[in-house]
Amino acid sequence: SARRLTAADEDTLVVMSSFKNTADAPPLARRERPAAHPDSPDGLLVLLHGRGADKNDLFPVLDLIDPDHRLHAVTLEAPFQPQGPPGWFWYTVKIVGAPERDEFHASMRLLHRDIDQLLEQLGLGHDRLVIGGFSQGAVMAIATAFAPGRPRPAAVLPWSGFVPTVEHWKIDPDAAAGVPVLLTHGALDPVIEVDFGHNARALLEHVGADVTYREPAIGHELDMETVLAARELVGQIR
Repeated sequence: SARRLTAADEDTLVVMSSFKNTADAPPLARRERPAAHPDSPDGLLVLLHGRGADKNDLFPVLDLIDPDHRLHAVTLEAPFQPQGPPGWFWYTVKIVGAPERDEFHASMRLLHRDIDQLLEQLGLGHDRLVIGGFSQGAVMAIATAFAPGRPRPAAVLPWSGFVPTVEHWKIDPDAAAGVPVLLTHGALDPVIEVDFGHNARALLEHVGADVTYREPAIGHELDMETVLAARELVGQIR
């Protein structure tokens, strides 16, 4: 369900670029951390940052999740840049829970394109893809992994996000069935309230995802226990 922003929240809204067409768009900016055996990685780990951050934000988390460098790991940067505050956005926020449609779909198409190209370059199938993210990045990880017609990934790691309500997108049960999902939401989150985490759990379980749900007593942040749980999950991908 969606919640309208308060007047204070509205003051933080930014004007996004007019970029909508992905046909000729350049690759998303990224930082890559190659696998220890770059010619034969065990998988691809992709992390997506939250609103107003960039490709550097979650880069240190890659080594925490995959300390043995078994996977090729990458952080991707959102395509939209506000006119005011620094950082990058996957979509405009007007109502929490309901991304701006055109920007959401443009970001998702770019993610599909770039992730598919990375997998092809690495000689990997989608069953070797782990995709996760924080806040807006969690929303895009869910949306990208479980979009209609997409192959099942190895695992999804959404932290402090939600299952989006947006026109022309819904979870594909065939894409989600049996996929391990490490879903974490802070019980004290003041930005995206914990009810969004409860709703995401219910929706993902309903379509057959293998959900592990964590609700630590934290705010809008990522805790080390979640990172260690992600490490354990990723370590099972062989």
